Amino acid sequence: MKVTDRQKKKFLKSLKQARIEAGLTQSEVAQKIGTSQSFISKVESGKISLEVEIFLKLYQLYDKPAVYFFSAFSRK
Repeated sequence: MKVTDRQKKKFLKSLKQARIEAGLTQSEVAQKIGTSQSFISKVESGKISLEVEIFLKLYQLYDKPAVYFFSAFSRK
């Protein structure tokens, strides 16, 4: 199954929105998960691929249900 550009953009937008709703800056997120602010910026903009381990850290940090992130892939 191919991931469309639209799905990828929606997923990345959900990552950024979850961070904002959590009241965190990119720098704060980076500090909490042990990476750099520029890394978080590149992930949110799609410049680098998101590894599962990093996604799971963000998922726990942002405390959102899985559907929040994966609704981009629904068949609706």
